[in-house]
Amino acid sequence: MTSFADRLAERVAARSSQIVLGLDPDPGKLWPVALEAAPAEGDPAERAATAVAAHCTAVIDAAGEACVAIKPQLACFERLGALGWAALETVTRHAHEAGLLVIADGKRGDIDVTAKAYGQALFGPVQTPFGELPGLQADAITANPLMGRDTLAPLVDAARAAAGGVFVLVRTSNPGAADVEDLRLSDGTPVWERLAAIVAETGEPGAHGLADVGAVCGATAPEHLARLRELMPRSPFLLPGVGAQGGRVEDLLPAFAPGPAGGLIAASRSIVRAHEQDGGDPATAARAAAESLRATAWSLV
Repeated sequence: MTSFADRLAERVAARSSQIVLGLDPDPGKLWPVALEAAPAEGDPAERAATAVAAHCTAVIDAAGEACVAIKPQLACFERLGALGWAALETVTRHAHEAGLLVIADGKRGDIDVTAKAYGQALFGPVQTPFGELPGLQADAITANPLMGRDTLAPLVDAARAAAGGVFVLVRTSNPGAADVEDLRLSDGTPVWERLAAIVAETGEPGAHGLADVGAVCGATAPEHLARLRELMPRSPFLLPGVGAQGGRVEDLLPAFAPGPAGGLIAASRSIVRAHEQDGGDPATAARAAAESLRATAWSLV
């Protein structure tokens, strides 16, 4: 099987895009086409899950050509119960059919047995006495490393078995990142530098030079990107925080040092809710926003 890192590099080149379409569906803020797709009556969970699936597939149809991957936020589906997970599976299949990679954003992290179960659920397969279950079949996941290297190992093993990848939280985009990630260790280095070292040591490069273990590096703290790239020369960076959180594509140049696939720009609200600026058609506005972001990012490389 072709490694995740190589598939990522090839997909970015083929689509001339580093944009990752964030899907964080709020049942109260769905596109009209999604509300129309839901059953008129019946179980609220079934109606909500149907609408969420329709919303996300419509967003993919509208903006997907300008993107290289989707990043569904797992909690937004899981809160709908079992039918929410079924909606997530529908969205994952639809993205794959559209030629997009799927980065399952759950920020998992736990000790061995639990981490292995997370890996099976998100990558698959799951062996049972009753037959094999496929799992979500994501291409990559996000992971929380703060319990230590041993909690990452089962996730990385599951990813590699499925030719998948892992993006480890290193220096995130939220304001509270400073509470822990910027703290200084006994040798004076910040926590995020130690996390970056773990990522660099764990990743294995593919034929295109990129590693299969990447880092989540917030676009809202671009002043750290040069040092992060120095510490992780082969790791792909997943860069959330552009748009609604205030990050600017123009500030992300150090991320692209290994090539176009070195920096993946995640955007959700700025694409999905672009129509709220002028009240126009959601699909048209999302397509235009994604294309504009793609063009700006591609001009940097």
